[in-house]
Amino acid sequence: MTANNIIFRFKPIFLTACALWLSCLFMPNTGAAAEQDISLPVLDKPFTGDLPEMKQRRVIRALVVFGPTDFFFVKGRPSGLQADLLREYEKFINKGVKRETEKVRVVFVPVSFSNLIPWLQEGRGDIAAHFLTETPERQKSLLFASGRRMEVAELLVAHKDTPLPDSLEGLAGKTLKVLPGSSYLEHLRDLNRQFIEKGLPPMDIQAVDPHLSTEDILEMVNAGVISMTVVDDYKARLWAQALPDIRVSEQLAINRGGFVGWAVRKNNPELAKSLRAFSKKVRKGTLLGNMLMKRYYQNTRWIKNPAREQAREKFEQLLALFRKFGDQYGFDALALAAQGYQESELDQNRRSHRGAVGIMQLLPSTAADKNVGIMDISTEENNIHAGARYLAFLRDRYFSDPAISAEDRMAFSWAAYNAGPAKVRKMRRLAEKMGLDPNRWFGNVEIAAGKIVGRETVRYVANIYKYYTAYRYLMQARDREKDEAA
Repeated sequence: MTANNIIFRFKPIFLTACALWLSCLFMPNTGAAAEQDISLPVLDKPFTGDLPEMKQRRVIRALVVFGPTDFFFVKGRPSGLQADLLREYEKFINKGVKRETEKVRVVFVPVSFSNLIPWLQEGRGDIAAHFLTETPERQKSLLFASGRRMEVAELLVAHKDTPLPDSLEGLAGKTLKVLPGSSYLEHLRDLNRQFIEKGLPPMDIQAVDPHLSTEDILEMVNAGVISMTVVDDYKARLWAQALPDIRVSEQLAINRGGFVGWAVRKNNPELAKSLRAFSKKVRKGTLLGNMLMKRYYQNTRWIKNPAREQAREKFEQLLALFRKFGDQYGFDALALAAQGYQESELDQNRRSHRGAVGIMQLLPSTAADKNVGIMDISTEENNIHAGARYLAFLRDRYFSDPAISAEDRMAFSWAAYNAGPAKVRKMRRLAEKMGLDPNRWFGNVEIAAGKIVGRETVRYVANIYKYYTAYRYLMQARDREKDEAA
């Protein structure tokens, strides 16, 4: 039951303060001496000192957000544009320092986008290493450290069948879904105030599920699940190369002349000064800047999604079976359908090289086992039945602890379906040793999973959750269409 070959994305990360110890393992300089230099108290206690004090501690903590271009792991090694930039900054800050024991280490602290600024302000990190847009609201509490060298516009992106208005006023009364906590929300609300002053109906601005990323939203626009969104121009242009059914409107910008870059606390002017000097070295137009932008923002890989017309028709055909066995075993039918899409793209004829069969990609031996007891999985109904029963067995046998939430029981069950329950037990044990919560998948056990089995199982669970969200949006849209027709 292997994950499809889709672009890798971690779910948003929500680490406990104790888990900051983990960042020692993911430092740009991964030598044994470097790991041993940094003690746990230095990392797990709030700290708001400026660069001179950071140099005394020999640690700068960079808050990073997982994503398919900015920060991810390949064979346990941090990768992505932000990881590469931080490695370069570590070289910059240590220029001329010969002794390893005197060098400052930049450590990566994974965090969710929604916690990026709060953690910075609370002293849980020193740099918000993400392309944050400078806004008046953010400038009240942050110093932006890019030297205003990367200018962006926030562009309207729509599905190819969605009519684009001629002007921004044509957005009045329209629905847009955007990333929660983003500058897009702030600028759209400003635009809504202008609409109201002109007597126009406001836009219906909806923040999407916080587990999703900008890239996920663009996939859903491509699929027709979401009609319109707003995205930074450089990111919208990148994904327009990979997603054929989205249109990027260069004329309709919610905001122009904005600048993006890293941010630090207001009381860290020396760190901001150092980062601004570094930004001159890597700004777009320099050799290093062009190399990094080309590496991560010009090359794309194809991204599958569950809402192409053929897949949608197949989903509709199978929905009754997913509902039947979802009800029987206590699962959301859409969650089962999302797993079926991840396993086989809902194709009963799919056979894996390992001998897994059908929509739910079960081995016949697993289906015939006494814990499932379905001997023939060659039909769609029996195959979905066997997959649901096996998933319920995993959930009830291994993840029935009341301390595990319903969402995490589902995630653990998916992980066990993919990697086996024994591997998931190891993941949870390792997570606990790492200071993570063994009862939570997203942002906790999934990190340990990456160390034990690589990225397949992490990607597997993440993809299913993404498809599950897409199906929910599809059903909501269908229900609205029925209500409007009634």
